[in-house]
Amino acid sequence: MNEYKGIWAFSEDHSLLLEILGKGREIADKLETEVTAIVLGHNVKEKAEEAATYGADKVYLIDNPLLESFQSERYLSALTSLTFRYKPETFLIGSTKDGKALAARLATRLNTGCITDCIQLELTDEKKLVAKKIVYGGKGIATILWQVKPQIATIPLRTFTKLEFREKKGQIIQLDVELEEPKTRRLTVRPLEVSRIRVEEAEIIVSCGRGFEKKEDLALAEELAKVLNAQVGCSRPLAEDRKWFTEWIGLSGHKVKPKLYIALGISGVIQHVAGIRDSKVIVAINKDENAPIFEIADYAIVGDIHEIVPALIKAFQKCLQK
Repeated sequence: MNEYKGIWAFSEDHSLLLEILGKGREIADKLETEVTAIVLGHNVKEKAEEAATYGADKVYLIDNPLLESFQSERYLSALTSLTFRYKPETFLIGSTKDGKALAARLATRLNTGCITDCIQLELTDEKKLVAKKIVYGGKGIATILWQVKPQIATIPLRTFTKLEFREKKGQIIQLDVELEEPKTRRLTVRPLEVSRIRVEEAEIIVSCGRGFEKKEDLALAEELAKVLNAQVGCSRPLAEDRKWFTEWIGLSGHKVKPKLYIALGISGVIQHVAGIRDSKVIVAINKDENAPIFEIADYAIVGDIHEIVPALIKAFQKCLQK
């Protein structure tokens, strides 16, 4: 008899947890098993109650002042203790910076496999779970099957869709576990200057590439983004090489899934394409008619961004005034 049972979901990013629950619910229904959300923190009962209305049959809640801020050893010990106690068949963890490190360490403690950044999860005819992820810098997609259980996978933001709110609530079970003493101590926290929303959550993104030769020219992208109520992003060279941004979009940066992605002066190397391939509509503007970005773009405009972007701004402003 299989001692492992059920689908678990966890992320310290609550919005990502709800997205993971949506996919977990789908898999669990096919396997005729339960979905359990794990909520860790302090004064997080409201988050547990919300998880209970977005697909979870059960919510294991650990509310402890020591968990108020993320600390890897304490979170790891809590998840390890719960996993040993209840033995989930599959554990889906949010693919945040902390989440990926946490999942890898958890897999090591449990002597099991961990597949990171899964873009798809599906069941075979034999009801075995199979994961897919982007590999080789976006040139291929690997299909991977676990050999042992529990099956651990990390899920990036906006890979799956959050379920609709439901009146039926799952059961909330408050638990206590022994937490490890951390090997590090947090001295201070200073907030970064960030945009109004995270780029992964934006529905419209105006993204800048090497076509912008002067930093002052970024005002064009910012003006276009303002008109469209969009978020400004960039390719890696503008962040890593020119230091105009602190973050970038791409395989090694943020992976996005907006309704509209406007690429301004971005050549479209495979690493960048891997980060935007799930965008619903991609509009590319580049003066090089052979730019690789045009191969995946839904709409391609060949021309100088310094001429086309102002024209787009005027056109959108005129449409919005009607």
